[in-house]
Amino acid sequence: MLNNCKAVEIAKNIFWVGAVDWSLRNFHGYETSRGSSYNAYLILDEKVTLIDTVKIDFADEIISRISSVVDPAKIDVIISSHVEPDHSGTLKKISELAPNAEIITTNPNGLKGLTARYGNLNYKTVKAGDSISIGERTLQFVPTPMLHWPDSMVTYCPEEKILFSNDAFGEHLATSMKFDDENNLEIILAEAKKYYANILMPFGKQAQTALNALGSLEIKMIATGHGVIWRKNISKIIECYKYWSSDEVENRACIVFDSMWHSTEIIAQTITESFARKNIPAAYYDLKFNTLSDIVTDIFKSKYLVVGSPTINNQMMPTVAEFLNYIKGLRPLNHKGFAFGSYGWGGQSIGLVEEELKAAGVEIILDKIRIANLPTIEQLDEISKTICQNI
Repeated sequence: MLNNCKAVEIAKNIFWVGAVDWSLRNFHGYETSRGSSYNAYLILDEKVTLIDTVKIDFADEIISRISSVVDPAKIDVIISSHVEPDHSGTLKKISELAPNAEIITTNPNGLKGLTARYGNLNYKTVKAGDSISIGERTLQFVPTPMLHWPDSMVTYCPEEKILFSNDAFGEHLATSMKFDDENNLEIILAEAKKYYANILMPFGKQAQTALNALGSLEIKMIATGHGVIWRKNISKIIECYKYWSSDEVENRACIVFDSMWHSTEIIAQTITESFARKNIPAAYYDLKFNTLSDIVTDIFKSKYLVVGSPTINNQMMPTVAEFLNYIKGLRPLNHKGFAFGSYGWGGQSIGLVEEELKAAGVEIILDKIRIANLPTIEQLDEISKTICQNI
């Protein structure tokens, strides 16, 4: 496909050459209502250096942007920060255009992953503390394993004080304006929190380790792998990461459920209002109308997680099962909660929900609430009384 895409200079002789995915609405199960970008960066120095590539669908776009400032054949170094195909997808194609380029990755995980995907290319591995000179600039490598893959690393240029951070500090956000101060900060931070909650939540300790490793660096710009480039609110996003990666939770509740004939829904309403009577803000999420990634963003720092389902075919509702499976993978810390639901007969779903909450690491603080058929006013009053006395 013919492209006339241009590079965007973000610092002297340093260019954004990535791609904006305006139409992306799902990123392996994570709803991306504002699209995304795949950020790659080109440094013109004695050694022309490319940091990351883009998803293969956007190969023509990155090649066009690179070609707008330099012949791709002149690329000497390609740094692969992360094997995942949204960052490495165009690596082989670029290496074919730049056959003399050395590809830098981590050892052993980066090397293994890239070799498995793209074959035997001209790889060079680096470890913590390694650096290379590309002329007037030096590039230092800081592995950040499990943030969020074993191979992940960031690259720091001390002369420019730029951190090329790959997945860290990013967000799924499509925008024509490249910098944080050119966009709505409230939207950026909301998307950054959503990104952290849905992708990085299980790796809080690794995030803390990475933050400690980066703590001594003077940073004037964070060039991310997705979303905006940080130059004005760097301290703000770093403070957010410190908080998000901590064990701290807020005195809030999330009530998540599905319902067939409104009985479980009525119980959910009573539970929500009962938390409010205890001056605990409570969010009410019907799985028929809310996306998992948005719900998880709220659950992330909320102390209480309460989940309900009616029984269907001796099981919980499929939407509830999907939600609990999603939560189990993210492993939220320091959460408390309980299960509830209505049933016509049997009522196995509520016990199954409780077991899945336990498997996700949620501390069960109230016995499961099981109501046959439509709850009565007396039963709802009892639920409210129990919550107000025990939460």
